[in-house]
Amino acid sequence: MKEMTVTALLDKQTAPGVLAYGGQLAADHPGFKDPAYRARRAALAAIAARYQPGSPVTPVPYAPEEHELWALCQRELRVRHERLACEEFLRGVDALGLATDHVPQLDEVSFLLAPLTGFRYEPVPGLVSPRDFYRALGDGRFMSTQYIRHHSVPYYTPEPDVIHEVVGHANQLGSPAFAAIYRKFGDAAYRLSRDEAVQFLSRVFWFSVEFGVVREGSAVKAYGAGILSSFGELEAFAAADIRPFDIAAMGAQPYDITRYQPVLFAAESTHALLDELGAFLDIYDDDTADRLLGDGRRR
Repeated sequence: MKEMTVTALLDKQTAPGVLAYGGQLAADHPGFKDPAYRARRAALAAIAARYQPGSPVTPVPYAPEEHELWALCQRELRVRHERLACEEFLRGVDALGLATDHVPQLDEVSFLLAPLTGFRYEPVPGLVSPRDFYRALGDGRFMSTQYIRHHSVPYYTPEPDVIHEVVGHANQLGSPAFAAIYRKFGDAAYRLSRDEAVQFLSRVFWFSVEFGVVREGSAVKAYGAGILSSFGELEAFAAADIRPFDIAAMGAQPYDITRYQPVLFAAESTHALLDELGAFLDIYDDDTADRLLGDGRRR
């Protein structure tokens, strides 16, 4: 699925706040022609749809093959993280201590995160609106899917699955420095009324929290959850067109989630990343994108 404007996504809503349910797959999805997989995703989405905020999360009855897929991905990703992830992400990994032998329940993830950064995980049945997703971050809530990627393509998923949500994002959220950036995205979203402003914020989130890279010494290391939850993406990102960290350019750059990312933006250091991105988010409002892009509208 190529990037859509917020307005176009909202036109495709299937329920308040939900843009697409877990059982709804594009024709080019690895599991599209697998009826058992589609039924499984639909069943897990239905469990998430019954969740009431503030209540315990209903445990998901993961099958042995789903636990095996989790273990495989954890094993393969950890080897690559040691080589390709930035130091701050690795600190989050070590602090969080996720299970490697089974898919953790979301309450299990929340239990690990709470003493580190105060974040908790809540289930959603599929893709939610950007505005709802970001605002939840401001409240210390991460809205997470619970179904897992198709077994035929363990190295990549074209949309968020539990491996992306937990291995990618929860490990980030194990770092107080990264968790503070998540909250700033949420605080910024609460100040927005224009869809165009949310769209710009979404692109900045994509090229930082999801697909961000940073320079450490002479190397480029990943901190983005989209890279760090995909061992295919981890092996491919060094070949991308890596441009200097530029928030205006990030907010103007379109992206396609169905392919490895061809354009990335590298901060000069983690400290510089956190300072610049944090300062931008502290003042971001409905008019910031227009001021940054100017008359050229770098789209």
